[in-house]
Amino acid sequence: MTDHLPLLRAVSAQVRVTGQLTLGQVSGLREAGITCLVNHRPDDEEPGQPTAAEIAEAGAKAGLTVVHAPVRGLPDAAAVAATRAALDALPPDGKAVLFCRSGMRSAAAWAMAERLAGGDPEALRRAALEAGYDLGRVPL
Repeated sequence: MTDHLPLLRAVSAQVRVTGQLTLGQVSGLREAGITCLVNHRPDDEEPGQPTAAEIAEAGAKAGLTVVHAPVRGLPDAAAVAATRAALDALPPDGKAVLFCRSGMRSAAAWAMAERLAGGDPEALRRAALEAGYDLGRVPL
């Protein structure tokens, strides 16, 4: 069963950020044109959340590339590198959804990954803010 999709907030032409997804929402992402899912949520962060393995299985069944890059607090180098690799692997017409509990860590991981590719810090902060995420304190 596919649940209604959550609000997918665009931070760039190819990247959307959102909060926690249900397994039913994961299965509906492909129908919305999403090709890649990056899970920034550590397992067991909150009771009742789907595990990374469950998200990966639902994503695979839906034909998505799924990356688990857990973040606690500020994204670390490994999570930023995994996010950058996922974005670099997107085909020209591909779209990615990045998620965590609220979307804030995912927005930070996206901006930090874009900065690795030479993105302008102020432009990244503006794009995130327009999507509802204030990255003013994130070191870019």
